[in-house]
Amino acid sequence: MKKAIKIIIPIIVVVALVLSGNCFVVTQQNEYTIVRQFGAVVDIVDEPGLSMKLPFIQTTSTLPKTEMLYDLAVSDVITSDKKSMVADSFVLWRISDPLMFIQTLSGNIANAEYRIDTVVYNALKTVISSMKQEDVISGRDGELAQKIMDNVGNTFDKYGITLLAIETKRIDLPDENKAAVYERMISERGNIAAAYAAEGEAEAKQIRNEADKTVEITLSEAQALAEKLKAEGEAEYMRILSEVYDTEEEADFYEFMRALDMAIASLGGENNTIVISSDSPIARILNGNY
Repeated sequence: MKKAIKIIIPIIVVVALVLSGNCFVVTQQNEYTIVRQFGAVVDIVDEPGLSMKLPFIQTTSTLPKTEMLYDLAVSDVITSDKKSMVADSFVLWRISDPLMFIQTLSGNIANAEYRIDTVVYNALKTVISSMKQEDVISGRDGELAQKIMDNVGNTFDKYGITLLAIETKRIDLPDENKAAVYERMISERGNIAAAYAAEGEAEAKQIRNEADKTVEITLSEAQALAEKLKAEGEAEYMRILSEVYDTEEEADFYEFMRALDMAIASLGGENNTIVISSDSPIARILNGNY
């Protein structure tokens, strides 16, 4: 009996260990745990930690929960102006609905990548075929990638997949066409720049002409106003004089003061000599006839 017990206990321990190992499931942070029973999915664990399953009846597998990168093959595309280009793109994606992913793509990453390759490549060709070559080249700052994403739309929702980004690593001209295309683009940009420069110069000339015309008009008006004010001042001066010296005595006094001022101005300084006629106002002052 004791011998039997000694044999049974280890067996029970081993069986317990085996059962416990088949009962517990560890889910990592970067994965989904898929629990199947007789091949059918009965549970999906999307939180990291320890969970349980029925031993021997239920089996588990995992799917990645992290972002994944799929690199599309380099391909030739044609623009709307019938120019050939080379596109090299990649896609960032993740599994957002593991149950739908299993139901539609058998939970196979290779199947998902095949779908991604087909849909994204077709979207890439469709978008580029609607754009001119120069627009494709200038749209590499994100505009082209956004148009491709918009074209794909919600196509992958039915597969339980979310596309996070579609980026073009390289979208370029075939090597044999690069030089000719770049020269043409440089020439076109040069023509555009020359046209802008010519328009700017013509507008600047027009502005200068208008400014010169305005200056001439302003100066002419100012000169006319100055002459008018001068004439009005002289007229006012003469009016005041006529009012002040309106009698013969006042007029003679005015003539006397003017002659005196002239004499003082002429004899200022040293050793000055003046030649005057005998009937000039200054001679009359000197002769005492005033």
